[in-house]
Amino acid sequence: MAVSIAALLRQLAADGPLLAAAAERAGWDAPVPSTDWTVRELVTHVGGVHRWAADIVARSGDAFDTDAGDAVGTGPADAQLLDWFTAGHTALVDTLRAAPDDLQCATFLPAPSARAFWARRQAHETAIHRVDAESAGGPVTAFEADFAQDGISELLQGFAARKRKPLEAASLALRASDGPSWQITLGADGVRAEQGAGAADVLVEGSSSELYLWLWNRASAAVVSGDAAVARRWAETVQVRWS
Repeated sequence: MAVSIAALLRQLAADGPLLAAAAERAGWDAPVPSTDWTVRELVTHVGGVHRWAADIVARSGDAFDTDAGDAVGTGPADAQLLDWFTAGHTALVDTLRAAPDDLQCATFLPAPSARAFWARRQAHETAIHRVDAESAGGPVTAFEADFAQDGISELLQGFAARKRKPLEAASLALRASDGPSWQITLGADGVRAEQGAGAADVLVEGSSSELYLWLWNRASAAVVSGDAAVARRWAETVQVRWS
């Protein structure tokens, strides 16, 4: 992890109010680009995930299948939804700030510690969905390069690396204007990624923030050149969904 727990929690703390404000501007029935949700469904989902994560951390839980997890996707009526979201977000930030460095609880991606895992995962969960809320009704706030690069690393070396099924051979290069570049290889062992961009079937160029959004299949100003079919295959191959 390239970003400290403290910095991740600052990002998480900042993105919750931005998400709520964007949702209020857009309205509950507004469609969320790049998803099948309305803003109402987006806020309900993120508020539920915040409660699920806080519950695991607070209880030092060793299982993901919890009552809070089962409740993700449900929430109060519209009149109470923003307050409900804000309360859950605040509780998550407070829980992670109070958690001990030697926290023991369930995790599902490599990380230096359980506390580091949950700080990182919830910071990026909230960041991407903050973008979703903003894109439903206005401009999107860009990310600082260090945070965006951490999100690129989590996606490529965490989520994508778990996909072990054989894939048609292809390569993508991410060339950042303000940070490390990345080389992604699809092949018999699934998805592999390492820093440093070389020759590839697809070249994606832009700021770290734009590359981060592109990898998460969100609208991005990144410039994509090369084999369009390979670029589409990335979007179809690496999809992170709640299940």
